[in-house]
Amino acid sequence: MGVSTSVTVSRPEDGIALVTVDRPPVNALSVQDWFDLADAVRAAGRDPGARCVVLAAAGRGFNAGVDIKEMRRTPGHAALLGANRGCYEAFAAVYDCEVPVVAAVRGHCLGGGIGLVGNADAIVASDDATFGLPELDRGALGAATHLARLVPPHLMRTLYYTSRTVTAAELHRHGSVWAVVPRDEVLATALALAGEIAAKDGYLLRLAKAAINGIDPVDVHRSYRFEQGFTFEANLSGVADRHRDAFAQNSRNRGHRQNSTPADGPERGRGADTPGAGTPRAHPPRADTPRADTPETDAPGGKPS
Repeated sequence: MGVSTSVTVSRPEDGIALVTVDRPPVNALSVQDWFDLADAVRAAGRDPGARCVVLAAAGRGFNAGVDIKEMRRTPGHAALLGANRGCYEAFAAVYDCEVPVVAAVRGHCLGGGIGLVGNADAIVASDDATFGLPELDRGALGAATHLARLVPPHLMRTLYYTSRTVTAAELHRHGSVWAVVPRDEVLATALALAGEIAAKDGYLLRLAKAAINGIDPVDVHRSYRFEQGFTFEANLSGVADRHRDAFAQNSRNRGHRQNSTPADGPERGRGADTPGAGTPRAHPPRADTPRADTPETDAPGGKPS
């Protein structure tokens, strides 16, 4: 289905534009999807009637990064370069959007998802939401720039090196998630926050967004672009291909085990229909920081960006 860009003013009097991403099964985006998303967010921000943009996703989770299947089936480096540029454009579109952006996150938010929410102005998340960068497990690098906007520096480094995730509740304690609500209340809560923002003067909101971006201590565009250079180095070395191939094989094995296991068998519970099912662990994780939850069926998490 690609990106379904519902760029609409859902309550015209409140000036809210809703951008919805819908790419089953897990919202892992192709190269073209990233560019389409960037265009949709930019167009929403340019709309003179919009005073706040809500970025949401349909389906199981918010975002699972790039489409690794596309990466593996495309010869040469075309898909890698396309994903790098597409992710850069989408993340930049959220950050540079002329009006504030509220991210409405349900379920998994991995890889490229961190780039989107890390550049948003506010985050509303479901109580089952998990956030992480499984990049090292996928032979990729990138988006540490954006993870650093969500958690303190040493926690960012630990999460990055271990590929673990954090919950919405943990990010709420760090102050980076505005509200944690039941899954079916996420969009309504995000729209309510957007309505409160959109009640302000539109001209002043645009000035405020530009002013706040201007005083950021880190240039997110330059910082992220620096990270992307190391991603390309990992691909040139051949390391990235080995990790992507191993991930794809593990995904196939997980799917086979789940299809052949009785409904009441050992694959029930967390492994049955949850991103990250069957992800091998070198050491048991702390209860509050599991390893990166990774959707099994498509192109999870690790965005080569």
